Amino acid sequence: MAKARKDIKKSGTGTPAIIHDSPITHTLETNYMPYVMSVIVSRAIPEIDGFKPAHRKLLYTMFKMGLLTGNRIKSADVVGQTMKLNPHGDGAIYETLVRLTRGNEALLHPFIDSKGSFGKQYSKMAYAASRYTEVKLDLICQELFSGIDKDAVDMMDNYNGTTKEPVLFPTSFPNVLVSPNTGIAVGLASSICSFNLAEMCETTIALIQNPQHDLSATLPAPDFSTGAQLLYNKHEMDAIYSSGRGSIRLRSKYRVVPNQQCIEIYEIPYSTTVEAIIDKIAKLVKGGKLKEINDVRDETDLGGLKLTIDIKRGVEPDKLMAKLFKRTDLECNFPCNFNILIGGTPRLMGIREILQEWHGFRCECLKREIYFDLMVKNDKLHVLMGLEKILLDIDKAISIIRKTENDKDVIPNLCKGFDIDEPQAEFIADIRLRNLNKEHILSRVAEMDTLKAEIKRLEGILKSEQKLNNLIIEQLRVVQKKYGIPRKTEIISGKEAQLIVSEEKEEAYQVYVVMTKEGYFKRITLQSIRGSDDQKLKDGDEIVYSGEISSECELLFFTDQGQLYKAKVGEFENVKASALGEYVPAKLEFEANERVIFFMPEINFEGRLMIGFENGKALSIPLSQYQTKTNRRKLTGVFNITSPVVGMIPVEKGKTKDVFILTKHMRAAYLPGSLIPEKATRTSAGNQIFVLKKGDYVEKFVAADQIPPSSLKGCRKLKVPTPGAIYNPVNVEENQLIME
Repeated sequence: MAKARKDIKKSGTGTPAIIHDSPITHTLETNYMPYVMSVIVSRAIPEIDGFKPAHRKLLYTMFKMGLLTGNRIKSADVVGQTMKLNPHGDGAIYETLVRLTRGNEALLHPFIDSKGSFGKQYSKMAYAASRYTEVKLDLICQELFSGIDKDAVDMMDNYNGTTKEPVLFPTSFPNVLVSPNTGIAVGLASSICSFNLAEMCETTIALIQNPQHDLSATLPAPDFSTGAQLLYNKHEMDAIYSSGRGSIRLRSKYRVVPNQQCIEIYEIPYSTTVEAIIDKIAKLVKGGKLKEINDVRDETDLGGLKLTIDIKRGVEPDKLMAKLFKRTDLECNFPCNFNILIGGTPRLMGIREILQEWHGFRCECLKREIYFDLMVKNDKLHVLMGLEKILLDIDKAISIIRKTENDKDVIPNLCKGFDIDEPQAEFIADIRLRNLNKEHILSRVAEMDTLKAEIKRLEGILKSEQKLNNLIIEQLRVVQKKYGIPRKTEIISGKEAQLIVSEEKEEAYQVYVVMTKEGYFKRITLQSIRGSDDQKLKDGDEIVYSGEISSECELLFFTDQGQLYKAKVGEFENVKASALGEYVPAKLEFEANERVIFFMPEINFEGRLMIGFENGKALSIPLSQYQTKTNRRKLTGVFNITSPVVGMIPVEKGKTKDVFILTKHMRAAYLPGSLIPEKATRTSAGNQIFVLKKGDYVEKFVAADQIPPSSLKGCRKLKVPTPGAIYNPVNVEENQLIME
């Protein structure tokens, strides 16, 4: 087992201090894991009520301050009071408050009514200090706290045990899917998009009434506070709804100003900002890739967002916007990752499962609230039954109280005199003297019939699942009617979702590219490469591909996790041979520890790709499987990852390539490419073409023309699967495209 290092050092007294060996697992369990769990459970991941702990502490503090009614107060006062529950500093608390405000426009349904400058979701503009802004709770917060004072949810001690706070809010609508939420924990992340409240309430009602309800019939797509257009793809949307993972494509809205040679963008995707868009456009203009633009500026004012682009005379606005959609964040993705804490455990769920969990949670909250009301009404009925007994002889009750010498004996004497219990006697003893009359007592006793009917109704709800569901549905309809707003994000699909005008095709030109084993890519001009072809590489790195390609080529980067990343030649900057180049995993935003195993440029996707696996299987896949009509940068499931890939061989259309296979135990086979089976499915595991002995595995799968002919003698095989032959290499030059 790995051990922590033993250090010997001098202590302050000059005596050597010894740090004893300790298993690293013990250090992880005692030091690291508590931190990890704290971040996941108590900070970054939302729970079924749709809130993180920081949100909940802030809103509950404002609720206890009475800010559900009345006037706004200074944000600084709220921040100070919240520190009794959240000791992470006033800066962090105020940032949380800002995002929940109406002024920030991050939420479709803000929880805080605000006055002052709170910045904007679509801008990096700074918000004003807390001493200048004012806040109170918005009306929709009534739906968050309904029943919280009736034991609807558990309460827990705050961090120092001086007060109580709720574990969750008993939200009367599925806020977890109405308010957008993102969070990054340790080894876990959550990204929840927002949905229209009215559509979500309607969907929840339909799902309660029919668990098999088609979600897309009432919940067509997410809705964002920044509006924009959602490019609807049914396959991707169904995947998000079922698995909780995927991405949503959003596009900005724009209008052309007549006779002014300018375009105004007035709605942008939720996941970007005006500043990011302006920076990208400016970079493209400076790089000479957008010659149609004179100026771009942010003209956002009190009327809302407005990004203005001045264009040159003769430029077609729609054609320019087609370019900008492809090259900037005016069109971008919102990633969905519906990780939610359920009972303290993070779970990745689809929408149906989330709504089912919320329904169960809401049922429990309502049962607790109803039980609380039931106990209160039973207690009231009980004391009124005692009051009914003294109605027969009010004078006797007055006489007992008057003749009792000691105060402590009043209650026992009333209990004995009327055969009632202590709570009933306490209630009678506390009645004011002026109310000890027949009329008052009769009016109070008359309440008993109403109480009995109400108790019976509440007991009926607790015993009937259908009645409880009807109550939830009734509350959802009230929320839908009271707070529902029209959809802000427009859904477009089919021809509407296609770019209005295809981007003008640039004239093709040749460039020299270099790809290295460690994942560095260089784009070098032909003029520069003729001047110097001495390539600088990182220590231990080597070139796996180099040559001239057309600027029209798509660059395909296959990774060890069965994914394909695409890029345009123009996305990489020109560098000199003396530079290391751009690091592809960082440039294309690979996942953690993901690396490139194969690279190829491709124009028409008309050939095939032969893939060999470590377990002796192989297959041939049409390159058309990797072609996409949209400008997608990433494809998942591009090959089977059951066994590691040891080689990929591209084959041009109408041609064939022989294959050379070599194993760890130096057995080899030289096969005609026609023996490699063709498969239509990318994730097929392939067919067994090499029979492996125990402990052996394939090390090399390359085109036979890369191996000296003299080394292929005796290895020729015409049937598969084959055990191969003993390999005797003769001046073998290893020049694989696969990066091991």
